[in-house]
Amino acid sequence: MLANLCRHASTPRRVEHVVVEMTASRAQDLRRFEQSGVRLHSLGMVRGRASIGALVRFVRLLRRERPDIVQTWLYHADLLGLVALPVLRVPLVWNVRCSWHVGIDAQVPRLCARLSRLPTTVIVNSRAGQEVHSRLGYRPRRWCLIGNGFDLDVFKPDALARLRLRQDIGVDAGAELIGIVGRWDANKDYQTFLSAAGMLARTRRDAHFVLVGEGLVAENAQLRELIPRELPMGRVHLLGWRPDVGRVTAAFDLATSTSVGEGFPNAVGEAMAAGVPCVVTDVGDVAELVADSGMVVPPRSPEAVAAAWGRLLSLGPEALHVLGARARDRISRHYTIDAIVGQYEALYDELAADARRAR
Repeated sequence: MLANLCRHASTPRRVEHVVVEMTASRAQDLRRFEQSGVRLHSLGMVRGRASIGALVRFVRLLRRERPDIVQTWLYHADLLGLVALPVLRVPLVWNVRCSWHVGIDAQVPRLCARLSRLPTTVIVNSRAGQEVHSRLGYRPRRWCLIGNGFDLDVFKPDALARLRLRQDIGVDAGAELIGIVGRWDANKDYQTFLSAAGMLARTRRDAHFVLVGEGLVAENAQLRELIPRELPMGRVHLLGWRPDVGRVTAAFDLATSTSVGEGFPNAVGEAMAAGVPCVVTDVGDVAELVADSGMVVPPRSPEAVAAAWGRLLSLGPEALHVLGARARDRISRHYTIDAIVGQYEALYDELAADARRAR
């Protein structure tokens, strides 16, 4: 989302983004910023270790760049951003992106909660995220809800992509593809996805299951162990990370999120923008996002996921097309990247003007 925010900044640009990474980014992440012409600095920190040297480099960078606003993303960056307050005395904006704390070192979010009065504004991308952090003790001076945004030129219906992916994975042109996009992470609950796949495969012989994302590869022994024995490997396709995720997503008949915790998942919004109906678990703000363009089921229930898949597939291609068009329409009306960037930039304008008046 940060890369999209930089890439789609208004033209002529009244907002210039300078990105500071705490640790070394993955090559594919760096390319996203490079393609946007964004200046990117690295503090060279090692994950899990505090660094006085990195702190000094950050202070020097702040003094050199003299930003009007400092915006930080995720807990550790939020803490680091507090350094900007005495150095520059400019508005500090925290950006909270999740609505759960599974697998997260709870000490850092709790420390952020105790310090949450210091930033000027705390942005959340979901109502669920705001509720969870309020219960954790966050008491900011101001909450600001800005959802994720999606590029309708990148994520769009594409009949050619449907044919191409089926050819790439070696299945018939009429095969039913059910896909899930996300990194290898316990929160995504791939066990539920694959258990549901085993159930559906018994009744729909043309159904194939596509997993896309970092770590979703055949070499992942833990992932392979989750595949039910009765589900032939030839019907499970582990594609790993893909640079063309927009085209891959457009090839699905159904997209799925089986997560046990989400705020506002990009993968679901991207599938909807591509005109693909979604089956999602009822976590975070996902049900509000999908609304009547797909189906919402309880988390950790492979039976419910499999039943929802079967019900939607039984409607036939024309009805799925109607649902997909409804999904894309929801994104185009409420969650385009240009609209979301507009909300961010309106906030920046307001905060910068307030800061100028206060001087």
